[in-house]
Amino acid sequence: MMQKVFLGIQVVAGLMLVVFGLNKFLDFIPMATPAPEMGTYMSALFATGFIFPLIAVIEIVSGLAFISNKFASFMVLIMAPVMVNAFLAHLFLDPAGIAGAAFISFALIIIMIRNKDRYKEIFKV
Repeated sequence: MMQKVFLGIQVVAGLMLVVFGLNKFLDFIPMATPAPEMGTYMSALFATGFIFPLIAVIEIVSGLAFISNKFASFMVLIMAPVMVNAFLAHLFLDPAGIAGAAFISFALIIIMIRNKDRYKEIFKV
């Protein structure tokens, strides 16, 4: 039963990642006006010219991996630094927008728990 719940959380997180990743390219979800500090931070990231497309590709590929349940344990390792950054940015700069980042961060932890046997070699002492 718990495996089905974990898989459901993984699929929902995957769908969210695909939608948020595609939104960075297609801009079909209007974004709320962020707090001034978050706006400054986002403007700096956007000015680099490559961070947002890179994040979008990582989100889309990770989301598809989570939905298909192929390479999910690997993609969580790729997605984790992105989500830690998103979660902390919202936590400190724009707490009102933290819900999505918090859920996906929670889902990454669930996916890691679900696939804990695959990480044994990484954490072997």
